[in-house]
Amino acid sequence: MGSGNARLMKKHDFPGRLIVVEGIDGSGKSTQLKLLYRHLATLDYTVFLSEWNSSPLVKSTTSLGKKKKLLTPTSFSLIHATDFADRFVNHIEPLLKAGVIVLADRYAFTAFARDAARGVDRDWVRNIYEFACLPDAAFYFKVPLAVSVDRILTGRQKLKYYEAGMDVGLSSNPVESFKLFQKRILEEYDLMTGEFGFTVMDGSLPIEEQQERMRASVHDMLAGFAGLRKGPHQEALR
Repeated sequence: MGSGNARLMKKHDFPGRLIVVEGIDGSGKSTQLKLLYRHLATLDYTVFLSEWNSSPLVKSTTSLGKKKKLLTPTSFSLIHATDFADRFVNHIEPLLKAGVIVLADRYAFTAFARDAARGVDRDWVRNIYEFACLPDAAFYFKVPLAVSVDRILTGRQKLKYYEAGMDVGLSSNPVESFKLFQKRILEEYDLMTGEFGFTVMDGSLPIEEQQERMRASVHDMLAGFAGLRKGPHQEALR
């Protein structure tokens, strides 16, 4: 591994807290993060939700590239890195400095997994994200590939070109390509679990049970946390 990712391997010293969720498509991570967001908000914490690929800075470029199928694995990687950098520098980091709890629906690890699955060098990708800090908690929602594929394909008329990993050339059949692409991403996440200390969550469990376990872990992590509150009182986490 290259030396450029040294900061990503270290805890930040900001007064806020950074909690991220990761997992392949259909793992249920977004649902769990939104439930956690509502829960923390009821405890009067100031919480901010940041979503992957949501920066207006590169939105039009990304849309055009996808529409015309012009994005190579490297250009796709750089566009996502630009999106992440814009959100991190202008939103995530300043809010952490202000004592806010930031919840990220996908973090740099998504790039590590997806870009590597597209054949981009792992060290090269990590070096691009050298400015990012290690989250206080990273939940990896792991589900069997068959479960993920079934969730995504249910009610979906067709898969999008890049979503299915058609640009990688794994298969001419979108569904088969999606399965093979997600399998690669799943393998990358498994490799990163020990490297970055992911908290592995069983994404096949009932939604309520997953949320209960996630909240318990977050409550432990926030013990003694004196972050920014919306209300005048300091309600204790139980």
